[in-house]
Amino acid sequence: MSNSPPPPSSSSIWLLTYIKLQFFGRIRRFLRSKTARKRYGSTTDRFDIVSIEGSSVDDDDDHDHEEAVVIVQVIGRETSDDHDSALVLQRSVKKLHFGSWEEKEKAAKMIERLAKEDGKTKKLMAQLEVIPVLVAMVASEVPSRRLVGITTLIELANGTYTNKVLMVEAGILSNLPKKIDILDESARREFAELLLSLSSLANTQFPLASSEILPFLTSILESDSSVETKESCLGTLYNLSTVLDNAGPLLSSGVVQTLLMLSSLKELSEKALATLGHLVVTLMGKKAMENSSMVPERLIKILTWEDKPKCQELSAYILMILAHQSSAQREKMAKSGIVPVLLEVALLGSPLAQKRALKLLQWFKDERQAKMGPHSGPQTGRIAIGSPINQRGAKEGKKMMKNLVKQSLHKNMEMITRRANAPEDSSKLKTLEISTSSKSLPY
Repeated sequence: MSNSPPPPSSSSIWLLTYIKLQFFGRIRRFLRSKTARKRYGSTTDRFDIVSIEGSSVDDDDDHDHEEAVVIVQVIGRETSDDHDSALVLQRSVKKLHFGSWEEKEKAAKMIERLAKEDGKTKKLMAQLEVIPVLVAMVASEVPSRRLVGITTLIELANGTYTNKVLMVEAGILSNLPKKIDILDESARREFAELLLSLSSLANTQFPLASSEILPFLTSILESDSSVETKESCLGTLYNLSTVLDNAGPLLSSGVVQTLLMLSSLKELSEKALATLGHLVVTLMGKKAMENSSMVPERLIKILTWEDKPKCQELSAYILMILAHQSSAQREKMAKSGIVPVLLEVALLGSPLAQKRALKLLQWFKDERQAKMGPHSGPQTGRIAIGSPINQRGAKEGKKMMKNLVKQSLHKNMEMITRRANAPEDSSKLKTLEISTSSKSLPY
């Protein structure tokens, strides 16, 4: 490797040019003042003027001379700093390639610091072939060496597509630990952050093997890792789920159950639900959620989170996908008590959550009207509800009461749907909330 320093950056060249222009401008003013002094000094009848202006010029000359010296010093210092940084980078890269493991660790730390100070250094690392060496350090069983390699790769991957591709090509995904038990919390957090950065490649033409990442991610999500670490893992899953081709590997890994469990935690619910929203639109994803014992109860519970409007919207969206053209799922939701919750969301939720809740309520209303047939009311109105003479009378009385309650529910839903579709002010909504008490609902 050559010992000559690399050329300075464009910003450094611009600064040097600007300083030189300032310097030569000062010199030109200095020479002009000298010429003016000689011109005034050649005549004796302007002695007073010369003495006065001469003293002023002397002061200006001294000031310009001092500033010129300072500028020269700044130019020299700037050039010296660039030269020193180039030498440090050269030595660090050389030690990273050919030094001992201890020297490699020190060199990696120095490269990380230089990359933070200058963004162009990150792009230079690809040409200096330091990324494969850092990936090899990540595969080490020595915790300190592994951590240094991860943190340096995170810095080099920040904002550079080329470096991310080089890391994947160097085998960073295959070098992920098979068991997270050997990692402490800081190492788990750094690994999760690195994978989150690399997962942005999922939306590009570069192929990203999700099957190599998923076991590591699910292990962390199912462990006792910190919320911050799990957030990074959920962000990675979200990026992967945006690509339809990744739906198969994601669902085969059993990630749906993991996401449903995490959706009940308010700190992680939004990212978990957003990922489920991408998966539920696929046939495999919808079937996996339909077969889960946590659906729809967990999603209905999330609808009650008034302090998490985004979670309400995402939960309602997933429930809409599941309920669409599936009477079995709608019946399952009705038995779980979804109608009163939807009524509350339709009144108090965000605009988008209200729209989705009203759509679901309309489906439940249409389905019940279809079951009731063309009759507008109960057909057992003449049966006494009081003391029945026999068992059959008691059953008919209960059936009649049930039909009356259902009819009340249908009228309430009609009123909500009609008023929600028309422009109303907040005072009318309050009146609607009072008039549709949940005490009249059969759930």
